[in-house]
Amino acid sequence: MERLVDSYGRIARKLRISVTDRCNFRCSFCMPREPVWLSTSELLTVEEIARVVRILVSMGVTRVRLTGGEPLVWNGLESLLRMISGIKGLEGVSMTTNGFLLAERAERLRELGLRGVTVSLHSLKPDRFEEIVGVKGVFDRVLAGIKAAKASGLAVKINCVVVRGCNDDELEDFAKLAHSSGVTVKFIEFMPFDGERVWSLDRVVPGREIVERLRKSYGLQEKHRERGSTARYYGFADGSLGEIGVISSVTEPFCFDCDRLRLKCDGKLVPCLFSRDEYDVKHLLRSGATDEEVARYIREVFLLKFRGVEELLRKSYIPAHIRPMHTVGG
Repeated sequence: MERLVDSYGRIARKLRISVTDRCNFRCSFCMPREPVWLSTSELLTVEEIARVVRILVSMGVTRVRLTGGEPLVWNGLESLLRMISGIKGLEGVSMTTNGFLLAERAERLRELGLRGVTVSLHSLKPDRFEEIVGVKGVFDRVLAGIKAAKASGLAVKINCVVVRGCNDDELEDFAKLAHSSGVTVKFIEFMPFDGERVWSLDRVVPGREIVERLRKSYGLQEKHRERGSTARYYGFADGSLGEIGVISSVTEPFCFDCDRLRLKCDGKLVPCLFSRDEYDVKHLLRSGATDEEVARYIREVFLLKFRGVEELLRKSYIPAHIRPMHTVGG
């Protein structure tokens, strides 16, 4: 099929799928403490998600990331991996997870075709971490999940959302972890997708500030940026295998070559994370539409993709809240 291109000439190559809105954590910058879950009938089935993946791969998408909510609490995860991991043209399937249920499942997921996991770890201090995620007694299990994922052969990365006055005093500790363990630690600027609606620009720690702080201790060296990458990556001057990634979605957005499309668990397509625009593909999937008709609809709505955060910055306006992150996936 014809490639999926928006009105700015950006080509879709990556698909992020929120397979469920449910999660066993309550991270304040992702979801409200008392969320209202979607009913089962509102959610896409495993077969419907797999069908959308097949259609999008035929349109040029080559990478899929499974997100949530928390994908490991979703009963259809293994079935979906089984269905999509062998699709011709799909180069890799990865997953973002809070890691709580990862230790006992990492090996099986790798066998089913998962190639990498990104684990959310927002503090290395157990008490602080558990306050952030809203659940007690989970820190050690998350660390065990990271260890098991590495042992299974999965590529492992760590995500840390940096919030000023919360965990910005731990940047050097996370860099030390990356340096000593060989993993990639990605620092993410705090974005207006929090469940408690407390986001404000003064709580954002700019990516440039993060890099400059860590350069003093580790002599970071910037690596070549892959086209469409959400992060800029930095190696350590002494050649350590670990690396630092910085996602500056708010202060230095990368909209000019964005190649992502999101599918929510309720069947809504989200071409741009920072836009409230959503387009329902579920009604087509359930009304007898052919793959060609579904593809035509996706092509039409992708043409409407918002220019991105760069446009918001040009107008000196970033909304204080767009949607809770757990409803669309990271």
